[in-house]
Amino acid sequence: QVQLVESGGGLVQAGGSLRLSCAASRRTFSRYVIGWFRQAPGKEREFVAGIDWSSGSTYYADSRSGRFAISRDNAKNTVYLQMNSLKPEDTAVYYCAASQGLGLSQRGTDFDSWGQGTQVTVSS
Repeated sequence: QVQLVESGGGLVQAGGSLRLSCAASRRTFSRYVIGWFRQAPGKEREFVAGIDWSSGSTYYADSRSGRFAISRDNAKNTVYLQMNSLKPEDTAVYYCAASQGLGLSQRGTDFDSWGQGTQVTVSS
């Protein structure tokens, strides 16, 4: 398994931006996909974005492909989620997770390593 630590959450006004970071413990991530998920109070966890570590290919939940961008820094073993034009409905705990060998999945059950989460609150 991979140890993941998220950071960068906080309180922001609607229309603002945040960049979340996910620092990973491994130095090599062959066949790994790193995903961002979020869970709002009273709602189910949902997929936000993912990146294939080896190729850099990215994929998004359809509703967020325009405002959110996922990227990676190989040298820092870190994946980022840039979130722009934030809305109050983006308020949630954001988690990063790692999946190995299962392709570009959006299913949380395909990810077997999870971080502790970071709170994002967007005020109106």
